[in-house]
Amino acid sequence: MALRVAVIGAGPAGLCAARYLSAEPDRYLPTVYEQTAAVGGTWVYTDRTGTDEHGLPLRSNMYKNLRTNVPKEAMTFPDFPYNSSLPSFLPHREVLRYLENYAENFGLHNYIQFLNKVDVVKPVHVHGTVKWQITTSNVTAPDSPSTEHFDAVMVCNGGRYAVPFIPAIPGTDQFKGRTLHSHDYRVPEPFTGKNVVIMGASTSGIDLCVELSRVAERIVISHSNPPIMKINKLPPNVTQASRVESIVGPNTVRFQDGQEFHADDIVYCTGYRLSFPFLTSECGITINEGRAYPLYKHVLNTTYPTMSFGGLTHHALTFALFQLQIKFALGVLDGSISLPSKAAMDHEIDQDFRSRLEAGLAPRKAHAIYPLYMSYVTDLAKVTRQPFPQGQTEMFMDAFARRFSDPQHFRNAEYKITGPETWERVPHQSKEQQLSTAK
Repeated sequence: MALRVAVIGAGPAGLCAARYLSAEPDRYLPTVYEQTAAVGGTWVYTDRTGTDEHGLPLRSNMYKNLRTNVPKEAMTFPDFPYNSSLPSFLPHREVLRYLENYAENFGLHNYIQFLNKVDVVKPVHVHGTVKWQITTSNVTAPDSPSTEHFDAVMVCNGGRYAVPFIPAIPGTDQFKGRTLHSHDYRVPEPFTGKNVVIMGASTSGIDLCVELSRVAERIVISHSNPPIMKINKLPPNVTQASRVESIVGPNTVRFQDGQEFHADDIVYCTGYRLSFPFLTSECGITINEGRAYPLYKHVLNTTYPTMSFGGLTHHALTFALFQLQIKFALGVLDGSISLPSKAAMDHEIDQDFRSRLEAGLAPRKAHAIYPLYMSYVTDLAKVTRQPFPQGQTEMFMDAFARRFSDPQHFRNAEYKITGPETWERVPHQSKEQQLSTAK
């Protein structure tokens, strides 16, 4: 009898799960729960902030002018390429179009229950077997919940990008200017002529620093990045400072290095709190400081291996890695992958966490794959007996490094796949340079 499998979320990881589950109808019967009316997850842009039209927190963190910071050649499901005529760094709408095409190509809409929010997930024991009791509600009629039982559940709802993290800073209540988390940033115009402090200098911090520099008077980007993430070649009206120590007046921000800055606005690019509010305590998953435990290889719940998580990792290659994670979860379900004992898996999880702390990562970076990326992908590819995406991995890492070395121009480059595992980066040429070359 085919296994009933619930997939939570129809973003990239959820669509990938639906694709491979639906490809084996004799083995699996998938149901995908998506609380919005569309596929794409965080890649669905909206001008709205805060909550959607149903009063639910918006999960998308797209802003209007966002372009990918990973080349499309490294941001693809291995056997489903983008249109080759597109540039390497894409507007967000092209990524959404890609995901829509993916869903259409594999007939995934047949398995998706749109506008259905997962409220409760808990394990129940039925005739000596663990089943998953999942209670959902239609967002247009939340007072009429529905409960079903499944043999397995795959959590693919992007719990990493739903609840903004804002650090506690002394004196914040004194600040009279505007404060905004990057999750709610959409357009630059409200910052025209302003003095802005940006807290955080990872992906969103650097991107918004460059975008706002075109309209703001002055920007200070505050961070404590390690040397490997040192930022160079920032716009002339941008300076760097250490972490914010406190707010010392209605518009004055003091940094740990003693600098002070008169700020009209503060933008928090400080990441997110990991959140899976539908998981009950019976699931055996604890969440502390951004770490979901115990997840073997950042995928499997070691207490109940029929629960898996896709796309939880971050600072890593995206779609190709999601596919490896889904293949790993399905290999465990179909019995082609044998697991060590729970004690051995939990020991490996603890070792992995320690290695991150020793690499200088904060505890809340427990699922951040970079800078330990290569070993993780190599291991997952070996376990799943899937091709190792060496070329994609190296392209990702090249773009990641250039994001810090030249944040204003790194997207001007074009990447090309030159062989099964080889690639090259082609510098962008202006129209004048192209004409000169043609002559």
